[in-house]
Amino acid sequence: MWNCSWPEFSLVKREFELSKKIYVGNLSFQATEDQVRGLFTEFGNIESLAMINDRDTGRFRGFAFVEMEDSAANAAINALNGKEFDGRELTVNEARPREERS
Repeated sequence: MWNCSWPEFSLVKREFELSKKIYVGNLSFQATEDQVRGLFTEFGNIESLAMINDRDTGRFRGFAFVEMEDSAANAAINALNGKEFDGRELTVNEARPREERS
């Protein structure tokens, strides 16, 4: 009676893939969003990029968060952790949840 078709499994799977937030540390204070984006785009689509600035001075603090699809994030972490960029050795790993402040 019902004539309902389901999409291919691969399409459904792609729709529900999770993203992963990556911590990128030890960046030069002169690093730009375009430079950081350039590091990660070869591994996949960047869902979000946040360059962290000091709330008082507005200066870049030397770290960022990049959000990517899970498998792309894992590839980026494996390739970029410890890589030299702008004269500094990057720290790239899965971001941990923010701790509560008291």
